[in-house]
Amino acid sequence: MAGHHLPPEPIADDRHHHGGKAAVHADDLKPGGRRRGRYSYYYGGDTYGDPARTLCFAVLVVILLAGITALVLYLVYRPSHPTFSVTSVAVYSLALNNNSVPTGGNGAPAAVAASFQFTMVIRNPNGRSAARYDRLEAYVAYRGEAITAPVPMPPLVQDADSAVSVAPVLGGGGVAVSPDAAAALATDVSYGVVAVRVVVLGRVRFVSGPFRSGWHSMYARCDLLVGVRNKAGGGGGGGGGGGGGVGAGPEAPLLGNPTCDVDM
Repeated sequence: MAGHHLPPEPIADDRHHHGGKAAVHADDLKPGGRRRGRYSYYYGGDTYGDPARTLCFAVLVVILLAGITALVLYLVYRPSHPTFSVTSVAVYSLALNNNSVPTGGNGAPAAVAASFQFTMVIRNPNGRSAARYDRLEAYVAYRGEAITAPVPMPPLVQDADSAVSVAPVLGGGGVAVSPDAAAALATDVSYGVVAVRVVVLGRVRFVSGPFRSGWHSMYARCDLLVGVRNKAGGGGGGGGGGGGGVGAGPEAPLLGNPTCDVDM
């Protein structure tokens, strides 16, 4: 009689005994077992806890915190440019001087004898930083040409959020200018209005507690329309010959709205 062979029993799957989930083997719980190998990708493998990587991470954190601190300090203590304004002007002399330098024909230069006193208000708008000014000097220009020699001004220390008034006297001697500038100046004086520019050069630094900025070069310029009148008994002089009757009295009105710009 032929023997009957029963079909082989199916291999038991661990998942059938654990609700469809894979069984946990003892080898998975051993150090270096399959569980570590299976999840080593997510936990960094053998490099997890590497001292070199930890050191690099700490250095990056320190650099990031230092950068944030520096940015905050810069935004808090960042200084603003000082502001200048001219409140009054006195014109003591404004005349062509032909005695020292010839004027007029053939492109020969002319000399202008000018003397002014400007009252300027310098304001430090920084609420946390004091301002220190050094190597200051000022002069007056007309049509891009200096009509007074640069005059040194004393150093200035200014508290935070404060204003100070200075009144330098500029000019007094003859300064050579081009014939075109001399002729235009004589014409403007005859009309009673002269456009001049007051220039202040120097350097400034800001101090806030233990923080000190470096020295910054400063170039301030104020454009003014000054009302003038001819001197009594003086002619309306010109760029060509006659000499000195172009001038004005001491107090001169400021016309329009004087504007000042500061570059640093």
